[in-house]
Parts: sequence; structure tokens; C-alpha cells
Amino acid sequence: MRFLDRLIRWILGLDRPPPGSGPTIPPSYRGSPTPQNAQASPAIAPDFSAESVAEPEDAPGDVEEAGKPREPAPKPRVSKTIGLDAGDFLPITREQIKGAAEGAPSLFANVWFGRRDLIPPADEPRTRLIDRAMLTHGLLSSEQLAEIHQVGAEMERLRPTQAGIEHQAMRQGEAAVEADRERLARFKAQKKAEAGERKRLQAEAIASRRATDIIFLGRGVSGRLNDRRSNVDGLAAAGLPVVSSPADLAEALGLTVSRLRWLAFHTEVASRTHYVQFDVPKRSGGTRTLSVPHRTLSQSQRWVFDQVVGKLGVEPTAHGFVTGRGILTNAAPHAGKAVVVNMDLEGFFPSIGFARIRSVFQRLGYSPAVATVLALLCTECPRRRVVYDGVPYHVATGPRGLPQGACTSPPLSNLVARRLDRRLSGLATRLGMTYTRYADDLTFSGDDPLRGRIGYLMARVRHITKDEGFTVNEAKSRVLRRNAAQMVTGLVVNDRPGVPREEIRRLRAILHRARTEGLERQNRAGHPNFLAWLHGKIAYVAMSRPEVGAQFRAELAALRERESATRPLTEQPEQPPASEEEVPQPPPVPQPPPPSDPHDPQP
Repeated sequence: MRFLDRLIRWILGLDRPPPGSGPTIPPSYRGSPTPQNAQASPAIAPDFSAESVAEPEDAPGDVEEAGKPREPAPKPRVSKTIGLDAGDFLPITREQIKGAAEGAPSLFANVWFGRRDLIPPADEPRTRLIDRAMLTHGLLSSEQLAEIHQVGAEMERLRPTQAGIEHQAMRQGEAAVEADRERLARFKAQKKAEAGERKRLQAEAIASRRATDIIFLGRGVSGRLNDRRSNVDGLAAAGLPVVSSPADLAEALGLTVSRLRWLAFHTEVASRTHYVQFDVPKRSGGTRTLSVPHRTLSQSQRWVFDQVVGKLGVEPTAHGFVTGRGILTNAAPHAGKAVVVNMDLEGFFPSIGFARIRSVFQRLGYSPAVATVLALLCTECPRRRVVYDGVPYHVATGPRGLPQGACTSPPLSNLVARRLDRRLSGLATRLGMTYTRYADDLTFSGDDPLRGRIGYLMARVRHITKDEGFTVNEAKSRVLRRNAAQMVTGLVVNDRPGVPREEIRRLRAILHRARTEGLERQNRAGHPNFLAWLHGKIAYVAMSRPEVGAQFRAELAALRERESATRPLTEQPEQPPASEEEVPQPPPVPQPPPPSDPHDPQP
């Protein structure tokens, strides 16, 4: 305790050492206590091992032997510790002390500030800073600091104070908080690792699923792709391919899943489409847009036609796009009737949308997923080409519908219109009339007693077609009686189905004038292949009037034979007679080419 008294007297100025003298600096800190070389050559921290600071027990040699006192043996040096590490005793400059003090808790909040009856613990932040400063500036040695704090710890053990208890509680709380932080850090790291592993597995699963399955094909059309339930027995009984998933359909089409996704994907704005569109003029005026699919999509649509829709039957009243039926079978039931009513459906193919086509495939027994993919393969949006920022895009101008130009559109339109055909056929039967349909042309016919019910018939047809999702084109509705030419799909049916007289007279005139003028001069309309056009017209006449068609074919064959026999003589150019004065000239001698420029590139 004499050291404490000396320290207190020195602090109070009662026993100030003479100038130039100071506390003894331990050997380990010599040469480095000044602030100038503190950072350049830091001192080596003393050895603070976890040794007890209690005095050692007396050695056996220190006791008296035979009543004779002996000189006590020198006590071994015992290292003392205050529970700090070597870093707490490294030299520190004045600027570092001030910076550390600013970051420490407030001095007035320190419970040991102004207390002269207590020695603050060594692990208190401000006390640690003060100890390091005194050690650095040579005011105290490490052994002296250890002894001071050991005395304070012993005082606290023998006579606990509230400040010490609070300090211990604070240290324990800080240790608990630090342990909790470490636990949370380990927990967070574990969660991050688990999340990374889940993300990796999810990415692998998505890549695998994209390569083997289709779960999204665009907005508004992908709602049923998760349902893979097909009516296997129904499909097998109908002789249709049994497929239940998009992967099965891709295998049946001979495509990969990614290729099938590319063909069926729906988007409102596309940089390229699967169709080539062009306009053709209508006979009634205006233009009709045809959409021809590219090769891969065309092959897929051909498989759908051959394996699915081409095997399905249609209503007896439907004559368009059906094998064995045509415009002649459509017009024959109306021949010789007193009244013929023609009505037309407006926008027939585009009005049959994606949802109705999907419903057709579902009714056949296919799963909603397969029905969705098939419907997307067979429909397309009407699009307009626009240019934005120099890049062309094809923007959808309406919902998906049947394109005019795909091989699947005609049979699918007949399947969608089956209910319409049944309802209109029932209406015609109830009124005692005959009904047929060729694509979008609706035809009704009846005898004289039905003339007064034509208005009711047309009104009911409008209501039924609207209820079935179609619209009647009022501009093309016609009521034909026997005093005029009753036309049904291009044939006159007043007495029997036949080609109009104007067509027959036109063909007869062409063949007649070709006998004297030749066939090529009869192409006044400028047809690219006039002979093919002529053969088509003759076949059109022969469909309804075989005898007239056979006569035209014979005349055309005779004309072709006569032209082929006379062409070698007429095609030889006339040579003018050579005069006696003319002397045959020798052929010109070929001249060598001019010298080329050495700077020109050689071939």
C-alpha cells in the first residue's frame, strides 16, 4: 500500500519528483515511450499469463532447522495479470488518446468518476485507455498497473459495491449480447447458405422443366396448362392420338419441347411471326387477307389436320371443305324451289376465337393443357406492321382467330359451327324449308306457301347466329324468286344446278375465236397462265354440265394439236434472198483485250 500512498501524494503535488526524473520504465518499453517513435517501433507487450498473483508459499528451506534461523531464499518473480491482452498495452499517441476518448462514454456518466475510495476495473473502456496512456508515457509500469487493479479486484471481492456489481452485470450483459449477435450471425449465414442452395436447386428445376414441360405460353392463354387429364378411352375409341401433356404432343409432332413452345407462344407484340400475310381482291370488292404459315408451323398444322380434325365428321347440312361435297352438292337441294334466301356470315374465320377452338379439342377428350397448345397452333392474331425506333414489329390488332390460309381452319370452322347447323336445320324443318351451309354462306329455300314467313325466318336466323357467336352480313342477304336467276354458291338453281349462261357463252366464244386467231390472243384479261385458267373454267362447267364440259375439252385438245403441228413452220424467221452483189464476209477476228491497269485487282 506504500505505493498507493506515494501515487496519491504525487498526484496531489505533495511529493513531486525533481525535474528530469520519472517513474522507472520497464526494459520491454525502453526506447519507445515517446510519442515521436510510438507508432514507428511499438513496444513489446509484457507477458500477462493467467498466473495467480497471490504470494507463493514458503519453501521448505525457509523454515528453521534445529532452532537456527536461515537466510530466506529469494522469491521467484511472479508475473501478474489484469485480464487484458497485449494490444491494450501498445504505445498510443496523444491524438489517438483524444480520438479514443471522444468515442468512449461520457466522463460524467462514469460511476467511478470522482470516487477516490474505489479502484475502477481494468476492463472498463475509459480506465483501459487511461492505463494505456500512463504506460505509454512512462508514468507507471505494467507490474504496477497489475498490482493496482489486483488490489481493486480484491477490495471489490471483500466489500462489493453497487458500481462494481453494476459493472459486472453490464459486462455479462455485453457478453450475452455479443454471444447473441454471433448466434444471429451464424444463423443468418446458415440461412443465406440454405437460400443459395434453394435458389440453385430452383434454377436447375426450372431449366429441367423448361426442357421437358410447358407451363406458360403467354398472358391470357396459359390458365389451363397445369391440367393434364385426358379421356384416354374416348380418344382411343375415336381413333385419335392419345396425348395428355405438352411433352407428349411435342413427341407426336416430332419437335422438341422448346420448339413447340416457340411455335405456340402468344404475344401481343412480336418482332417476327410464323405467318406470311398478303392481300387478295374480293369478287364483291375490297381485299381479303391471307395468312400462310411457315414451314415448321405448316408441318405441325398438317399433322393436326391428318391425325385429329380430318378424322371427324360434320353435319349433313355442311358442304364446305368436306371430302365428296362442294358447291354442286350445296346448290342441288335448292333447285326448282319457289323462294331462295341467301345470307352471309361476316368475318367467319376471324370470328372463331381461341377459346372456341380450345373447347373443340377438349370435347374430343384431350386434356386442357394439350387443347390449349393445339388451339394456339391453329389460331393467330390479326397483326399490323409498325416501326418503332427503326425496328419493325408486328402488333396484334384483335384477338386470336382462325387464319385464312392454314389447312386446319376449314375443318375447325365446321366443328365450331355444328351447333349452329343443328339449330338452323331445326328451324328450316319446322318451317318446311331446306337449309345448307357452305363455309359462311347460309341458304334456305322453300315453296310458295312459305313466302309470307320469310321475314320471320331472317329474324330468327339473325338471333340464332348472334347467340352462337356469329354475325349476319346484312349487305349480302338476298331473297330470290323464280322470276330472276336464283344463285346458290355461284350456280343457277332455277331448274337444275348449272353454270350461268354468261360463263358458257364466254368459253364458247374464246374457243371459237382461237381457231382463227390462236389461244394466246384470247388472253385479254392478262392471266399469268392462260391455258391453266382455261382448263379450270372448263372443269367448272363440267362439274354441273358434264356434256358441255366434254365438248369444250375436245375443242381445246383439237386447238392444241393443230397449234403444235403448225408451230415449227410459223416460228421459222423469214430470210431475205441474198443478192448477187452481196459477198459473204468472214467472221470477225477476235481482238486481244486491252492491257489492264496494274492497280486493278486481278480476278
